[in-house]
Amino acid sequence: MTEHPQAVPADGGRGPVHIAQKFGRFTEHWSPKIIAEANGWQFKLVKASGEFVWHQHEIDEVFLVFAGNVTIQLRDAEDVALGPGQLFVVPRNTEHCPYAPEECHLMLLEPAGVVNTGSAPGELTAVDEWI
Repeated sequence: MTEHPQAVPADGGRGPVHIAQKFGRFTEHWSPKIIAEANGWQFKLVKASGEFVWHQHEIDEVFLVFAGNVTIQLRDAEDVALGPGQLFVVPRNTEHCPYAPEECHLMLLEPAGVVNTGSAPGELTAVDEWI
């Protein structure tokens, strides 16, 4: 598990979360922000733009689109295009690369401690941060 560089909210991350307001609190792309945690799973908001990196995780990863469009490119399967209100689960150990032609607002659901770049650490690797 990774340490939180920013303290968990005073309510333990269990109060009401206003998702649109949370998206308004950051501008950087590909840097997930934790907004809640339940049963060891974290709810992370991310603004995506352009192409991420090809990577995989040892866990399933859930993508839920709030605004914009994203394509989950899959190395060994057909790409999956998602728009607002759509959700997709990338199965564990599946190499994938998200691509957003314009800014897209996403929520990721994954176990605490999962690194955003998975098997491909590098300059886009984010540090866990609560907002």
